[in-house]
Amino acid sequence: MPKRSGIGLNVFIQVILALAIFAGVNRLNYRHYWRWDLSPSQDYTLSEATLNYLSSLSRDVQIYIVFGRDSKVYGEVQSLLEEYDMHGRKRVKVRSIDPVRDIERAEQLKADTGLSLAQNGVLIRCGSNKRFITEEELVVREAGTKTNRQIIEFRGEDAITSALVSVVEGSVRRFYYVVGKGSRSDAALSDAYNAVIDLGKQQNFEVIQVNLSEVSHIPTDADGLLILGARYDLSEREISMLDDYWKTKRAGIFIMLDPGGETSRLNAFLTLYGVRPRGDRVLMAESTSTGAKKQFSVTAEFMKEVPFVRHLTSSAITMAGQSESLELRDQDAALKEQAISVQPLIRASPRFWGERQYLEELPIVDEEDTLPPIYVAASVERGAVLNESERADSSRMVVVSNSTLLDKQTMLAVSRDFVAAGLNWLMNRESLIGIPTKPKRSYRIELTSKQHELIFWVTSITLPGIVLGLGFMVWASRRAA
Repeated sequence: MPKRSGIGLNVFIQVILALAIFAGVNRLNYRHYWRWDLSPSQDYTLSEATLNYLSSLSRDVQIYIVFGRDSKVYGEVQSLLEEYDMHGRKRVKVRSIDPVRDIERAEQLKADTGLSLAQNGVLIRCGSNKRFITEEELVVREAGTKTNRQIIEFRGEDAITSALVSVVEGSVRRFYYVVGKGSRSDAALSDAYNAVIDLGKQQNFEVIQVNLSEVSHIPTDADGLLILGARYDLSEREISMLDDYWKTKRAGIFIMLDPGGETSRLNAFLTLYGVRPRGDRVLMAESTSTGAKKQFSVTAEFMKEVPFVRHLTSSAITMAGQSESLELRDQDAALKEQAISVQPLIRASPRFWGERQYLEELPIVDEEDTLPPIYVAASVERGAVLNESERADSSRMVVVSNSTLLDKQTMLAVSRDFVAAGLNWLMNRESLIGIPTKPKRSYRIELTSKQHELIFWVTSITLPGIVLGLGFMVWASRRAA
């Protein structure tokens, strides 16, 4: 028989080897592992645009999750930023701070950044540049005016990637919002302005109001010009300013037309560059058993041929209010000589047409009306070339024949995504187009009375009975020994 000391040494060596194997396996698991996103809507998978940007990141970035643990989106924010950390090639460092529990660390972060951190959010820092994204900028709530609106979409990746680009670039893009031209109502004017302000917070550009009658030219630092739902026309001098700006390098114009507005000069400007508003109304009318039915709210689809709206082609869009049809001169030889490309963006469903006599109770299609296909949004690009590296210097314009896209009461998430994609395209930020939102879904399980009864018998009778039986068997075997 081996001596007691030899047995002890053998056991000691076995324990050391077991611990070494255990530590080695855990180290390998920590450094080399695979992750699978099994959620139905791929909630924890970064988009190709974000992955491409993270793979080319050239500067170190610190991200702080400043959230209380009781937040409804804390778990999603935490999981999302873990993906940024994992794919950031050690350039991205993510830290989590609970301002309620980690008071000392929160106060130190306040002192370092000069921010109050009075609400939940994500802080992104790169050198001296910083951007704090509030919790409300990460979500989309249901439409309406009630205070406790439910969260319907999570926009974390869109907002965080845009902020990441902003702090790394160190510069903020700038859009000028044209005022002084009226609107359908004060509420509509306020809704459109507030909506682009919110988009600016998420897409990292600032919005500045400008009255064209008070300036001599479009500001030279403008990355884009917004003319949203103008009710009154531009003067000849203002149209000349707009034309001069359009002919500069890298101009960007986003226009939402009000079909009921008096904007003949603006319409002539658009016609000159390939998009002619027809002045009709896009509608659908039919006779039903309850009387005449006339619908101005347009159901439409996005054109898959256009890259910057291709990610929206699986979604339908409904345009509330009134829209007019657009005639697109996409085959015009004179425009091609000027290197101007016109493309449709949104096409109305085939049951809609462009009606001239839209005030009639039951309009019918006649010769003066426009038959499908009916286009209600288009893009114009001047200086477009096949070489993508040279397209950054082209001038771009988006025209929508509807002024209600950004109305608070009727705005859909897809409408907002379309406007965001259009603005990013104007800024030559194609890399940020197509970052999807994550819908928030609630699942309800309904059980029948028989299923309730089965659950009761399994959990309250069967499982405890099995445990009791096993215990009795162990007790009996010990008694027998």
